[in-house]
Parts: sequence; structure tokens; C-alpha cells
Amino acid sequence: MSAVDRVRAAYAAIAATDRPEIWIALRPMADTLAEAEAVDAAAAAGEELPLAGLVAAVKNNVDVAGLPTTAACPGFATTPAAVDAPVVARLRAAGAVVLGATNLDQFATGLVGTRSPYGAVRDARRPAHVSGGSSAGSAVAVALGLVDVALGTDTAGSGRVPAALQGIVGIKPTIGVVPVDGVVPACRRYDCVTVFARDIDTADVAMGVIAGPGDDAGARPFAPGAPLAAPDVPVVAVPSDVPGLSPAWREAFHAAAVRLAESGVTVREVDIAPFLAAARLLYDGGLVAERHEAVGDFVDAHRDDADAAVDSTVGAIVSAAGTVAATTLLRDRVRLMELTSVAMASIAECDAMLVPTTTEHPTLAEVAAEPVAVNARLGTYTNFCNLMDLCAVAVPSGTAGDDQFGVSVIARAGADAVALDLARRVVAPTPPVAAPGAAAAAASAAPWPTRAGLSAVELLVVGAHLRGQPLTWQLTDRGARWLGPTRTAPLYRMARLDTSPPKPGLTRVGAADGVSIGGELWLVGTAMLGDFLAALPEPMSLGRVTLADGTDVVGFGCAFDAWRDGVDVSGYGDWPSYLRAAAAPSAEPSSDAARV
Repeated sequence: MSAVDRVRAAYAAIAATDRPEIWIALRPMADTLAEAEAVDAAAAAGEELPLAGLVAAVKNNVDVAGLPTTAACPGFATTPAAVDAPVVARLRAAGAVVLGATNLDQFATGLVGTRSPYGAVRDARRPAHVSGGSSAGSAVAVALGLVDVALGTDTAGSGRVPAALQGIVGIKPTIGVVPVDGVVPACRRYDCVTVFARDIDTADVAMGVIAGPGDDAGARPFAPGAPLAAPDVPVVAVPSDVPGLSPAWREAFHAAAVRLAESGVTVREVDIAPFLAAARLLYDGGLVAERHEAVGDFVDAHRDDADAAVDSTVGAIVSAAGTVAATTLLRDRVRLMELTSVAMASIAECDAMLVPTTTEHPTLAEVAAEPVAVNARLGTYTNFCNLMDLCAVAVPSGTAGDDQFGVSVIARAGADAVALDLARRVVAPTPPVAAPGAAAAAASAAPWPTRAGLSAVELLVVGAHLRGQPLTWQLTDRGARWLGPTRTAPLYRMARLDTSPPKPGLTRVGAADGVSIGGELWLVGTAMLGDFLAALPEPMSLGRVTLADGTDVVGFGCAFDAWRDGVDVSGYGDWPSYLRAAAAPSAEPSSDAARV
């Protein structure tokens, strides 16, 4: 579908759905159609636009040029934002057409989606239930198919709780790898911009678009050694108990853990207590003071101003946060460090942790009766994540009775690719396999951190580092990502080297004598490649290798004299074929065997 057609369909769907509480501001259709026409023209001219043909929505605490950034408080901003926040500008540059700004729990303070003078955002399927918040409008717009992708924010779970309740995907990245310039802060040190989509692939592409270096004070690049993939046999922690869940929700969570185990994951039970204790610090202790630092001056000055429309629950929380003593804040930061140390030690041998995203799906009436208590329960399994500097991917995981049920895969800072891989296993037990081919085809399998500044290179392996061979661990332990099988150009020959254990050596001999040799492509972090090279034994080396499609990648080779002294096995086409033949009594083909 062209961008123009998608925009027209989106506005028609918005009118037919008649859910005005989703939006704080919709852009004029004439403006978005003009942008869609420009996108279609650019795509036709061959420009690379990964989000071409998609429409987007943006939570109204993120600047969209031409729209007031109200944060769901009408008195907070009455004039339009002059420029897009970087994340919005990046969406547009990638071909997405932004339709408008969505409703939220005021000042991103809440997990219910009801704390807004623009109306309570209702569940996409059951209007008597809440949407989840604070990124309420963004999540429901995606769930109803009004937009393809939406931006939210997450400090305590606002990019995950509504994803779970709406049955969609929400990616909460490592703090600092997505810029928060142009975002109204909630708690500056913990705020993240998040992505919603109906499937993991779309969310992955969108996150790769918006992430990358920014100018805000909290920006940080990915660590050079950040992993690019989950291990072949990952270890995932699961809570030994899941307090706060009904029997049906417990059963749904158990089913998700079983699916992970059936996909080849080792599941290990851990004590969730230190994580939950840290979660309670966000609102029950001194850390809430950061909410007042962000917007407290405005709230204190306008709580009694009817035109400003400060939500009573939000106003009470933020103003109370301004009375927290500095010693209380410092004490709880120390306590958080202590709990984080204990919690991280408990999962030290795990690659990630699986938790229920939230505890229940309340009705509007239940939230109205207990606005603070219900909200607190919804954050049981999300509040600790940003406090402990973890990343997360929330995905739908079936149903529990009449409720949508969702789980989150949580991983350490920088291990966003690991969380994404394991989240795929929850919704699809069989891990995805990259399409065969060379670098151009394999690039689509690269995880979003590599599209957001994490430096990586493609590495060709032809011998002991192939999947299933003895040295594969040297790649997987360094977080390398398998991209699939490939072949070299017919310019090489391969010999069995005189080493223990035997390994192949590849050398370039030219078109007159060369054949095509089979191997695999792996994606390796640049820093990890240097570490790998430093440990590489003689006579092996790394250099440029030309693939069958004409692209050049880094690949394994060997010293010419070692290759010359080895036994030519080029006729087998690849190292595993030679090993199978060598294990059975059969004659080796000559070095002049038919070209592969």
C-alpha cells in the first residue's frame, strides 16, 4: 500500500472507530497527505525508507512540530512545538507519516490511562476496562490498527503495561540509547522513549530508526562489547513465585515459561523479592522526588487553576514528591544500589529474565475506586526495570480467561538484542532462521542496535567456527549473531591444515584455479572482533574475502605456506562435507575435482 493510500485508510478508520479519547491532537489530513505524496515519490526514486507506507502516532509528551506538547495538561503548553523531537524527526526521515499526538496519563504519571482531562483511554476490545498507561493512546491506536507504529515513553512501565493489556509489542530500550531531547521529563535519569507495534519485526525496524546518538545529557552509546544475539542455548531466569497474579494469570505465565523451555532455553528459577523491593522504592520512597524536579514547579503553581486542568491524583503525587527530604532520597538511592547488587547476583549466570508484564486488567470502575492502589499493582513487575538499568521487550502471550496476557523479557543494559531474540521465542517457539545468501540478504537479520550505532562487521567462517563445530563457542561467547550460510566467489581453494585438531585453511588463488567454498556469515561486534583476532592462533589470519554475490567481508584465511603444506580438499565444496567423507571409507576427490 502506498503512503497516500495508507494515510487515507487511517483517517477513515479513525472516523469509523469513534474513539476521540485516543487523541489529543490530529494533524489536518491535507498536511499528512502532502507528506505521504513526498514519501511515495522518494520511494519511487529509490530512496531507502524503512518505514515507507506506514503511519505513526506520538505520545503527547514528545514534541511534534506544529502541535502543542501538553503532556495531557492543557495549561502546560498552549503554543505549538517549533521542531520535532529527534525521535519524531527520525520517524519522518524513514518514511513514516505522523498522524497526530496521543493521550496519556498526565505528565506520564500513571499506568492506567485514565488520568487525563482529555478522557480516560479505554481498552481496545472491552471499553469498560482501562487501556493501561501512561502511553495509553499510543498503545490503543496500534491495537485498533489506526496506526502501524507509535511512540511512547517508559519510566516505570508506561511502554510495557499498555502493550500487555492491548496485546501488542512494546520495546523499552537501554536507558540513553534513544535520545530524549524534546520529551517532557517524568524522572530524568530513568526516562526512555519506547516503540509500540503489532508485531516484533515492525517494532524492531522502528526502534532501529529512532535509536542512536542524541544531544541530551543522559545519552550514551552502546557499549562496544554489547551482544548481538542470544546464545544458542540461553539461560533465562523465571520467578519462583509470581505474587499478585490470579490463578488464570499464573497458568498463562507458566505456559510462556514452558514455551521458552520447549524452544531450547534453559529455565532457572530465582527469587524475585529483591527486584520487587526495588520496584516499591519508585513511589513508596525518596526516588519519587525526581517527579517533582521534572514538573513540580508547574504543578504546584496550577493545581487550583481550572484552566490548567491538573489531574487531582497526579497533582497529589507530584506535589507530595516535593516534600521528600534530600536525606531520604540519598538513603533510597543507596538502598537501590544494594538491592540491585543482590538482584543481579541472582541472575549472574542467566542471559535474561522472564516476568509477567503486569498483574491484572482492571476496569475503569475499579481504578476510579482505588486509583493509587490499582496503579501500584500494575507496576509490580515493571517499576524495577529502569531503576536497575535494564532493557525489556513486552510481547503478547495468549490469554488468561477473558484478559489479554503479556510477558516481558528483561536483560542487562546493552543486551537489547538478547531480549529481542528471546521475546521472539515466547511468541514463536521456533527461533527464526536467517534467509540463506550473502551479506546483502543477511543484513536484514541484523538486530536494531546495529542500525543504531553499535559497530559490527560480517565475518565469514569456513571451518571449526561453523555452527555445530568445536569452536562455535568462541563466537557465541562474544555475542556474535549467526546470519546464515553463504559461499565465496570461485576464487579460492581450501586445504586441511596440519593442525590438531584438523582445521581448514582458505587462500585466494584467482579465477583460473579457484572454486566456490561454502561457509557461514556471522555478525560480530567490532570490539569483539579485535578481541577475537588477538586470540587467533597461527597459522590462521583474518582478511577480506569476496562472496559469490561480489560483496567483500572479513573472513578466515591462513598463511600461504601452511596452506601449501596441507591437503587440498576444495573438491568437497565445504568443510563439513569433507569431514563427513573423511569419517567414511571413501576416496578423496583430486584437487582438480569439478568446481562447486
